[in-house]
Amino acid sequence: MTARDRASQRALLASGIAAPALYAVADIVAGMRWEGYSFRDQTISELGAIEAPSRGVFSVFLIVVYALMAAFGIGIWRASDGNRRLRTAGGLIIAVGVLALTVGQFAAMRMRGSEQGSAGALHLIEGLVAMLMVFASMGIAATALGRRFRVYTLVAIAVVLGFGAWSTSEVPRVEQVRRCHRAQFPARALCGGGARGRR
Repeated sequence: MTARDRASQRALLASGIAAPALYAVADIVAGMRWEGYSFRDQTISELGAIEAPSRGVFSVFLIVVYALMAAFGIGIWRASDGNRRLRTAGGLIIAVGVLALTVGQFAAMRMRGSEQGSAGALHLIEGLVAMLMVFASMGIAATALGRRFRVYTLVAIAVVLGFGAWSTSEVPRVEQVRRCHRAQFPARALCGGGARGRR
């Protein structure tokens, strides 16, 4: 691998750090653009809701976030060194990014209090599919990277599911937990790329 190839590979894997960091910035900036928006009481999806005052800026941020996520998946794919399981994990991360950049652009929910209709249903379906792909990539990467990484992955999945269950039952009080829960996926995947790089 040439120095240029190594630099390109590092940049692709660094996208896994940039994506969740930018996601957090998007949350803060878009929330501040909506007068009266409550980070505690409203869901992050509402920032991109149809007719939301924050929709424009939030959508632009998320296009960049998911482009970075797809780039990270490409980095994992390229770093897999012939390991089919890591290549599959990278492919799933790419698919999450592509899904968000395509279907996700037409899957915004409507404002709170409005009839959600097909837009709301598509938003939920797209989110569920993306979540399943992320969990699948986590599980597949865990089988490829040794016992310690498998234990780490199981703990991470348990924590994510625990916070997800908690936020579902206590939405007004723990929306900030949901934000961390959603933003951590690319960072979690990065750990897989980093572990592979250290082997």
